[in-house]
Amino acid sequence: MGNYRKAHYRKRNGERLSASEYKARRKKEIILHFILLIAILLFCIIGLVLLIKKVTHKKEEVVPPDNSTEELTVVDTIVKEEEKKEEENPFLKKSEDASSFFEGYEVSLSDDTAYISSENTISTYALLLDLDNGKVIASKDGNVKINPASMTKILTLLVAVEHIDNLDDTFAMTQEIGNYVYSNDCSCVGLKVGDTLTIRDLLYGTILPSGADASMCLAEYVAGSQEEFVKLMNEKLDELGLSDTAHFTNCIGIYDEDHYCTLMDMAMILKAAEENELCHEILNTRTYVTSPTSEHPEGITISNWFLRRIEDKDTHGQVAGAKTGFVNQSGCCGASYQVSNNGNHYICVTADSYSPWRCIYDHVDIYSNYTS
Repeated sequence: MGNYRKAHYRKRNGERLSASEYKARRKKEIILHFILLIAILLFCIIGLVLLIKKVTHKKEEVVPPDNSTEELTVVDTIVKEEEKKEEENPFLKKSEDASSFFEGYEVSLSDDTAYISSENTISTYALLLDLDNGKVIASKDGNVKINPASMTKILTLLVAVEHIDNLDDTFAMTQEIGNYVYSNDCSCVGLKVGDTLTIRDLLYGTILPSGADASMCLAEYVAGSQEEFVKLMNEKLDELGLSDTAHFTNCIGIYDEDHYCTLMDMAMILKAAEENELCHEILNTRTYVTSPTSEHPEGITISNWFLRRIEDKDTHGQVAGAKTGFVNQSGCCGASYQVSNNGNHYICVTADSYSPWRCIYDHVDIYSNYTS
């Protein structure tokens, strides 16, 4: 048997090999074949890895931007649109104080909100808001619906400013406006039928003496009628996110069951107005002289008596904007904006006090007790 294997191997390879040499040669061949097989496998694996990387890289190149990039793009677009609007209408320019205010127009009472229990705050309803962080610091039924009376004219001012493009344009007082104001026993600037004032005069006249005649003139100038202007006012309430608890039926503040808002709503309306440079300027003006009228050839001197009466009181700061209001159903009301001695920003709104002076002292008491 052994001789046969040797002879067979010699014949196959053409050389003489002993059994041990044959085994050694065969072992070496097997090892070489194994190494070659491993090399081929490694080559295939490397090639597959490179192929996978190439495909993955191509997929990464076509992946769309992540959500954060898209959000930044949207924000940039909104900012550019707002800047464009400001360039087109300079009366939409932001006030300097606005950069310190919290974002948005949503506030609510919390466990940290103090109850205004001071016996020196007579108003039935009261609210103090920190404009820097959006927190309601103190409240006394600040989320109850009231008739805002002439505080309504803060929104009248804001809506008018957002829809005008020329402060020097003019409007003439009409008989219809005079009849409406007289029949509703409204406070007035003192315009007579035919008196022609600038739009600037009407804006100041709406706020400083709470002129219903000026407000009605603005409404007709901007929208053609009070009814159409009120639609713009309610659209603004909706834009501010206040339409669930606020709705206006006139631009003056005349009592109507469907004319209402909460003190928190009014604080947000005043915030929006104070964010506008022109509105802030008007709300912060103590005295203004109108263009000449038929009975006042040197113009009518008008004043914001809330500001003039509170400026020498200790409120821990300066009241830099205010609007009063009164109807029998709501008593004496007031909304004011204060910059404290520490540079903080606040809004105080009160309703249902028994006199204009008492309303002012309520604001003094609230600012003194709850601001820093």
